[in-house]
Amino acid sequence: MSSTKGLPRLLRRGTSPLNLANSPSSALSMFDPIHFGMDENGAHFVVTLIYRNLLIGGEPGAGKSSLINTIVGHAALSLDCDLWLFDGKLVELSLWRDISHQFVGNDIVHAIHILRCLQWEMDVRYLQLEAVRRRKIDPRDSLRIILAVIDELAYFSAVAGTKDQQEEFITLLLDIVQRGRAVGVIVVAATQRPSAEIVPTKIRDIFGFRVAFRCTTDSSSDIILANGWATEGYSARSISPESIGVGFALAEGGIPTRFKAAILFDNDIESVVDYAKTLHGNLNRESSHLAVA
Repeated sequence: MSSTKGLPRLLRRGTSPLNLANSPSSALSMFDPIHFGMDENGAHFVVTLIYRNLLIGGEPGAGKSSLINTIVGHAALSLDCDLWLFDGKLVELSLWRDISHQFVGNDIVHAIHILRCLQWEMDVRYLQLEAVRRRKIDPRDSLRIILAVIDELAYFSAVAGTKDQQEEFITLLLDIVQRGRAVGVIVVAATQRPSAEIVPTKIRDIFGFRVAFRCTTDSSSDIILANGWATEGYSARSISPESIGVGFALAEGGIPTRFKAAILFDNDIESVVDYAKTLHGNLNRESSHLAVA
């Protein structure tokens, strides 16, 4: 489909919600660096996720949830972001449900449907970019970023449903990760079981950023960070079981950075959610449609 006739005109420059006069000074943006935690030198460790996707892996209790909730918390306080949450365990992301644009629990049929909706949204945005002869969105556009968080990936890719449904989920996710970045779709996926069966190579290799929390083997660490880093001394197997929240992040620098993830407790999340409801109260929440002059 190449015709743009009838499309809503979406890419109006200079009218981002963050530029509105009544936007609170405490509001964040998904174009801002996101605080992940502290590095080994005690400095703030921040990562910019816009135009990127993030894969997180590690054994149960290693710190994945801490990092995911920190990222979701930043998104919740960003006036330019909508949350699309996929929660294979149902309870990991449920505290954010009230402020999510889409919430999927442990239901692979629902997950596939919502991924199709996200794929459609992505296609519409590309048609809009084509109409204005642009290759990607930028902060001046009146366009809400979509943060799609998938926890636990293994539930949808290897546990729930039939083999055909699992393959359809992976195929849809592959397309969204490959094409979503330029149109403001950020995917963050996490798994407790970083194996090639759970995270197929075709998926893993297109995640630009990765975080490996403690893993039981060097090969599991390399599945997340990429083959070869363990032999260079960057193996999540070297992290002690007591070092909860410690991981290696492969992000902007191109070399894994050891860091300690920030943590939000349940009462912290509830406070963020309450504040986010107030923050977004006066905004038009029709996330998926750009307004172009």
